[in-house]
Amino acid sequence: RHVADFQLSIASVTEDSSSNCLARDLQLRAQKLAERLKCDAVVSEISAGPGTVNFTINRELLAKTVLQQVLKDGSEYGVKSELFSTMPRQKAVIEFSSPNIAKKFHIGHLRSTIVGNFIANLKVALGHDVTRINYLGDWGMQFGLLGVGFQRFGNKEKLQSSPLQHLFEVYVQINKEAEDENTKMMAKDFFRKLEEHDEQTLSLWKQFRDFSIEEYIRIYKRLGVHFDEYSGESFYQEKSQEVLKMLEDKGLLQKTIKGTGIVDVSENKDLSSFSTVMRSDGTSLYITRQFLIIFFRDLAAAIDRMNKHRWDTMIYVTDKSQSNHFQHLFQILKLMGYDWAERCQHVSFGLVQGMKTRRGEVIFLEDVLNEVRSRMLQNMASAKTTKEIEDPMETAEKVGLAALIIQDFRGLLLSDYQFSWDRALQSRGDTGVFLQYTHARLHSLEQMHGNEQLTDVNVACLQEPDAVSVLQHLLRYDEVLYRSSQDLQPKHIVSYLLTLSHLAAVAHKTLPVKGSAPELAQARLCLFQAARLVLANGMKLLGITPVTQM
Repeated sequence: RHVADFQLSIASVTEDSSSNCLARDLQLRAQKLAERLKCDAVVSEISAGPGTVNFTINRELLAKTVLQQVLKDGSEYGVKSELFSTMPRQKAVIEFSSPNIAKKFHIGHLRSTIVGNFIANLKVALGHDVTRINYLGDWGMQFGLLGVGFQRFGNKEKLQSSPLQHLFEVYVQINKEAEDENTKMMAKDFFRKLEEHDEQTLSLWKQFRDFSIEEYIRIYKRLGVHFDEYSGESFYQEKSQEVLKMLEDKGLLQKTIKGTGIVDVSENKDLSSFSTVMRSDGTSLYITRQFLIIFFRDLAAAIDRMNKHRWDTMIYVTDKSQSNHFQHLFQILKLMGYDWAERCQHVSFGLVQGMKTRRGEVIFLEDVLNEVRSRMLQNMASAKTTKEIEDPMETAEKVGLAALIIQDFRGLLLSDYQFSWDRALQSRGDTGVFLQYTHARLHSLEQMHGNEQLTDVNVACLQEPDAVSVLQHLLRYDEVLYRSSQDLQPKHIVSYLLTLSHLAAVAHKTLPVKGSAPELAQARLCLFQAARLVLANGMKLLGITPVTQM
């Protein structure tokens, strides 16, 4: 079946509104227009379809132009497109991941980590200057409780060797006694000392924080994620007092009868929509209780980042339960006179249900990484096609991660989804495993045929429909990048890469390199090399490291 490369819809260029225009009439106009248009060196065929005019590009030109461009631009193919030529280069700050020290690394944090990493990768690829910030939950009353817990149950060696695990265990133990009046008093006392910068207390807290960050860095490395800055709620305890004063000075803070401070964010000051920002005893009140993100600190952090980074856009990546929180945050910043609040953006995502390891509930990010690696190793061991590979553990980790990321990125980020290990790790179908498999296969094809530099290849002989399908698809890569750059959704790139892999798999079957005439073999090799390059580029943007053996 012949597929046109470009299509013009007649309805889109006619004066009448499309409802008055009968299909038959449109068909006629399409035929008339097609007859009047002439072919040239670029367009080899013009025909009329149902209400459309179809254009076919000269096949030789298509092959030459696309393959030359891909091989010339390499990792920059697609981003050098004229679609991006007018896009201003910007400074972007992206806050993502942001786990709470001593608490579970929630699956929501995993989503935030991979989504934030994708957005940062895409922005960097498009030439923007990106600062990646991890805003840790490293302050608050829970550290009073944790401090008391550590004094009772803590172990310095364990804190050094596995801080996240140990602090979590200590927190769980002390939490059982959290209702005890004596424990409450001691926790309050510990946190008060922390706020007053008592040396001993602060030194213990600093150990909690530093050891945890060291371990996070090691785990993020397995994910292929890095941060330019580890910030945290602790940085803004003093600055948040300045924000409070600013709100009071601007008359935005209204004390209610109960003595609680509120900021009215409704248009006409009728208190119909407001944010409670201060308890009557002066301590901060959590606005979005679910993740206990403290409002003043977020205001202070936003202002501080603007002063420090002079950014053009700031993006927060969290789950959708925090949408109201960010809406209020941006509104209050605007009321405070910061017009740049309009350039703040909340990228929200849905919830993941059903992610469990064989041992039960997921508590740490490392549990997920170990689980995906062990399941993948098992699958690889039982597969007939698995060759002897140099580092099966590392390959299993990379393939497993691709499986997690593709399952997560296939739909709209806002959608909740049911996680399934079996579905994620299938080798056939639309999975990350299939992408990795395709990449490894194309790579070994290049290895097998000497991996030589392909120069002066006559690609004009790539006329078969399966070759043309791959070429047409490669031609559209920039459009997909453009769409993702506009709405920050990875799904456009995911579906593009899955289609590319399916088309390449078909072409691999029908267009053999081995046993073909040398010129044809070279041209086909060139086609497969271009497909592998674009596949690898897209995978890296999504946060996947392509494997070369599987």
